[in-house]
Amino acid sequence: MSGTTLLIHDLKAAVSPAGRGPLRGGALGDLEVHSPASIAVSGGRIAAVGPPGEVLRDHPPGPGCETLDGRGKVALPGLVDCHTHAAFLGDRADEFELRCRGAGYEEIHAAGGGILSTVRATRAGSEEELLTATRRHLDWLLRHGTTTAEVKSGYGLDKETELKMLRAIRAAGETHPVDVHPTFLGAHAVPPEFSGEAEYVEFVLSEVLPEAARLAEAADVFVERGAFGVPEARRYLEACAGYGLALRLHADQFSRGGAVPLAVELGARSADHLENTGEEGVRILGRSATAAVLLPACALFLGLPDPPARALVEEGAIVALATDFNPGSSFCSSLPVVMNLACTRLGLSPAEALCACTANAAHVLGLDGEVGRLAPGYRADVLVLDAPDWRYLAYHLGGDHLAAVVKSGSLLPAG
Repeated sequence: MSGTTLLIHDLKAAVSPAGRGPLRGGALGDLEVHSPASIAVSGGRIAAVGPPGEVLRDHPPGPGCETLDGRGKVALPGLVDCHTHAAFLGDRADEFELRCRGAGYEEIHAAGGGILSTVRATRAGSEEELLTATRRHLDWLLRHGTTTAEVKSGYGLDKETELKMLRAIRAAGETHPVDVHPTFLGAHAVPPEFSGEAEYVEFVLSEVLPEAARLAEAADVFVERGAFGVPEARRYLEACAGYGLALRLHADQFSRGGAVPLAVELGARSADHLENTGEEGVRILGRSATAAVLLPACALFLGLPDPPARALVEEGAIVALATDFNPGSSFCSSLPVVMNLACTRLGLSPAEALCACTANAAHVLGLDGEVGRLAPGYRADVLVLDAPDWRYLAYHLGGDHLAAVVKSGSLLPAG
């Protein structure tokens, strides 16, 4: 009896990052392409990908097996968004208008807007309201092909709300098709009730981290002028590592403040943003195991320099892409739009962009071998595009080509 529970048959092509683990340097755009192709799924995992005749012969559909006609369509791995702030209440549409009139992001933040505006809204709401909002935001991500997402706290900046956020993030992941990986961004900004970053970090480490560490998988810090400098970031990250959390850093978004060397020194999984990273930072990342997570929608949204994607690739860095979805600096829930920006503004090829938000983004989340590829043994997260070429995902800016989404072997309802 066959164990095949889903058969996606007679695809025009199935396209996936090649190999295993992260792709770096010249290998970033290496793809494995089967054309034509079928995909057999068993028990939520991919059993086989390859020529339709071979897949059907070795994995025939058994009783109760679902089938999906792939004729004229292409399949890709579900997308992995490794940097989002998808748990929040309120919006910052007023600030968007102010920026359209010439106000700068840092100027707005210094006047009590920005991150602190969302902090006030998120503190004021109930946990149920936050859970509802997070689920809604995950719906938006899923609609654009994201099947795995990291979601950060960081809009609480007090014990009650940070823990509320992490509980809501975990609860959303337990009830939503998107797999959710929570990150404790306890050091996002210094709230006004504290005199400075040292006092606030002491509060976080003594009062919040012990409970937050039980709810999160990773910890993040915003290293930037007006936020946290290297000494307090180090103190925070080392304490978080002591609780077993993986480390992430917001680095070099507006200025070079030493975040990249710190990330590499501490063995962080990633340094994210990098809009203002220079040649030395590129060299450091290229020689390290710390991934460079690029957020081109944020650079576009705020009018920042584009991160040095091409230089990072050529230096051999592990390059990933993410939306940075948040209400203030990157109100973008579409990884395909991010892929387009990576191609049109950052100089990546479509193949490099695909690998960056699948296999390499999965690596950032510690999910090597689990998601980000169409290969036997991987979780059966599959996008089926109603398009003649897989590159439509990046090529058609804002296009809607998802014919079907398969999550852990289950065909999700349309819409």
